[in-house]
Amino acid sequence: MNINKILEGVSCDCGKFHTCDIKYVYIDSGAIDHLANICKDFSNVLIVADENTFEAAGKRTLNALDGKTIRKVIFSGREVLIPNEIAINTVTQNLGDSQIIIGIGSGVIQDLCKYISFYNNVPYIIVATAPSMDGYASNGAAMITNGMKVTYKAGLPRAIIADTEVLANAPIDMIQAGYGDIIGKFSALNDWKLSHCVTNEYFCDYIYDLTYEQIKRTLALSQGILERNEESIKALMEALVIIGILMSFAGSSRPASGSEHHLSHFFEITGIINGADYFPHGIDVAYSTVITAKLREMLLANTFPQKIYRPDSNEYTKKMESLYKASANGCMELQEKVGHYKNDNAQIYLSKEAEIRQILAEMPSAEEIKKMLSLVNLNMEEFYSLYSKEKIDDAILYAKDLKDRYTVLWMYYDFYGKAQ
Repeated sequence: MNINKILEGVSCDCGKFHTCDIKYVYIDSGAIDHLANICKDFSNVLIVADENTFEAAGKRTLNALDGKTIRKVIFSGREVLIPNEIAINTVTQNLGDSQIIIGIGSGVIQDLCKYISFYNNVPYIIVATAPSMDGYASNGAAMITNGMKVTYKAGLPRAIIADTEVLANAPIDMIQAGYGDIIGKFSALNDWKLSHCVTNEYFCDYIYDLTYEQIKRTLALSQGILERNEESIKALMEALVIIGILMSFAGSSRPASGSEHHLSHFFEITGIINGADYFPHGIDVAYSTVITAKLREMLLANTFPQKIYRPDSNEYTKKMESLYKASANGCMELQEKVGHYKNDNAQIYLSKEAEIRQILAEMPSAEEIKKMLSLVNLNMEEFYSLYSKEKIDDAILYAKDLKDRYTVLWMYYDFYGKAQ
């Protein structure tokens, strides 16, 4: 698929002209060599990486930037880098007179560079080291500030550089994560359509359909992805970048992030708070997609209630504080602002029951998702081994409070309000 053609923009039947202001996308063997031309007008460069990602692509990047004045921020590769205030300050303090930022890495490095680029008005380029997530071309930076997972509106990279030889040699869990992130779109797209039905949220058939095409394309690549075949890895990376572009088209991460991402964020945030282990983002998303499929199956198997559930305010506050600790107030303030707890959707659910059931039924079953994940050796038992039933039940009920977005988690909560 011609990504640069998509970047030219689309005059859409939804009434919008979709645009994404990225100048260059190179996904191929030797792609890093393009940096010499892309950066020809910049003499002072800040490189941001961690020890592992710099090992993967740092030498090639420096060779392409021969003759430039280079500053480097290289984070430790022995511990998980968290895109929080400490990391932001570390990079910002080293920005100096740099005219462009070049991030070497994937998710966290990408988000960190994107955030700092936007708030300091300095362009950035990402040299991808793993086909692990879809945020390379999106205009959102997923940061952890004040202990909360917040997606900030931010700028887009001047260029995305993805050398397929580097990508194919990424750690296998990062490759599995990219595949898993794509499988998660089954859930995200279903949530988007559900929200359009229940809340009348903006919806675009073009974005929906093209995102769905990337899921089908990726499924066909599973064997080659597992074998690190460069052409398969290239196609996976293209799918991830296209979906990122489509998020920019939509003006939000809605086509690519729903209930499955909320569950993933819950495991990450509570893991950081409590010093507990959690999976790489895309793998958590993949396993969480199985959970959201099960929720849809449960909703389809039961009658729609006449009244929706709402919690006792004191009990709700205690539960939020026990889960999110110092971040609880921020989550509760967000929900107070959004007003989901004030909404009584009972009549909407009942009046649109047939349409809602049709939408929920479009999602592949939990067993079908498990089979898709098994194609790249992702086994759901790993998920259940790492996370207790209590933790999963808490995620189902309270991950929704991390975000302002309506998803199937809200419908499940409205119907039941407790673990089943």
